[in-house]
Amino acid sequence: MIVWRDYTHNLLITTKPTVWVIVLPFIKSNALWPCGIHRVLDTKATEAVLAAAAFYDLEGTLVSTNLVHTLGFYARNEPALFRSFKKSASTLLSLPVFAITDQYSRKVFNDLYFKRYKGVKEDRLRYLADDLFLSVLKPAVFPGTYELLEKSRRNGLRQVVVTGALDVSVKPLMAHLGIEDYVANRLEFVNGVATGRLLPPVMAAATKASWIRVFAEREGLSLSDSFAYTDSMSDLPMLSIVGHPAVINPDMRLRQTALHHDWPILNLK
Repeated sequence: MIVWRDYTHNLLITTKPTVWVIVLPFIKSNALWPCGIHRVLDTKATEAVLAAAAFYDLEGTLVSTNLVHTLGFYARNEPALFRSFKKSASTLLSLPVFAITDQYSRKVFNDLYFKRYKGVKEDRLRYLADDLFLSVLKPAVFPGTYELLEKSRRNGLRQVVVTGALDVSVKPLMAHLGIEDYVANRLEFVNGVATGRLLPPVMAAATKASWIRVFAEREGLSLSDSFAYTDSMSDLPMLSIVGHPAVINPDMRLRQTALHHDWPILNLK
């Protein structure tokens, strides 16, 4: 294991990257841009300044929480006590199902997980976002996250978070971390009420890698000089398209993959 402090100290001193070739599903560029990015970008201004980026997964990578923690918070804060109990109990009973499906297929996990938001009002989610940040997300930021981001910025890397979490729930956290470029999943709302479905593109697995490719092309970024960080094997496509992949607090399968390919293994806890 590589001590993350040593890693950040030598962030740009790396060996020649292995060339990875992966097959990604074809996704139209228009489907990935500009609706997914949460920043108004001045291409002319950025092209001459930055040549590479650091792409981060969020849950389990920069923070210790996951999507279920967010759903649990919303369930506990429903206005009616009966609905709160019903949703909290339902969420608790769903935990084993979420865990199994996440290992099997991130797409199946997303379909099951985001259906839990059906019937929730959009303004309610936005109203609770700051409380979610203060009580759940901010305390969950790994101690090493701040230094990793700061070292990366000092080395001139564009900071980009690519997450499967909901945009409304992570917005305050992104502001806290000083990250302006991020893409997140978006719920579909009809008359201000969630349908339980996500708007495309759904950020998971190979779709993350496809989005990164489009983003890098449009922003004039070199993927061979870029970095990617994640904790999950489902993000292997994201790691495979950059010149400097690294894993943070990895699951067992990703740890074995990182050891096999001699990728840095970081612990930000």
